[in-house]
Amino acid sequence: MSSESQPVASNPNILGGTLVFSGTRVQAQSLLDYLNDGFTFGEYLGFFPTVGKDQAEAFLDIVQKKAS
Repeated sequence: MSSESQPVASNPNILGGTLVFSGTRVQAQSLLDYLNDGFTFGEYLGFFPTVGKDQAEAFLDIVQKKAS
């Protein structure tokens, strides 16, 4: 799997290595924060149009698997 197919990435030159959605500067944690604050998945995607729906869903799948 290439790095471009990964939903999230960490690079020390982008936001000091904070986990971001690949190809963006949007912190992956922001999705969890918005959902915890009561925003819907669709609203989040509207706020951050550079984050793809597939990316966000894949990230949530990763988080869910780690929590189980």
